Amino acid sequence: MTFSFEIPLLILLILTAGGAILVKDLVPAVFILGSYSFFLALVWAWIGAPDVAFVEAVVGAGLATVFFLLTLFETAPKDTRLHRPPPPWAALLGLPLLGFLLLYAASDLPKFGDPASPASVHISPVYLENSMHDTLTPNVVTSVLMDYRAFDTLIETVVIFTAGIACVLLLRRNQA
Repeated sequence: MTFSFEIPLLILLILTAGGAILVKDLVPAVFILGSYSFFLALVWAWIGAPDVAFVEAVVGAGLATVFFLLTLFETAPKDTRLHRPPPPWAALLGLPLLGFLLLYAASDLPKFGDPASPASVHISPVYLENSMHDTLTPNVVTSVLMDYRAFDTLIETVVIFTAGIACVLLLRRNQA
């Protein structure tokens, strides 16, 4: 596996995340976060998760950006400027340390696509072998999402629905 596209995409992710934190105006921060979501969708597509990439592009880069901009356009211009104190020294020292610890811990994770990884050895064969018999569904992805892990899918749907309702309520204009 070559890393010709992965490293630049990860660098763009880090730069856009840092840019969204450092910018002083909320409108550019929204556009930077939208580009972060777009780059993240590219990463998901590159590692072979087109369904997650599509959702990230539509929800993260599309809808979230539109909802944030609509909300900002309904506020006074003076409210879109950020006035925040400088970060504490403990955060400036602790967050890089935490990042290095996470990278160190990631070295113990199985390699991408490893057929001997725990997920490939323990649960995936059960899903692949029993999907048709247990669920009467020839599509294994559908059987996993809608039968084996239906409760997770239901909770994720409730979270997205609740977020949508909250956005509608926030963006609704008072009809007085």
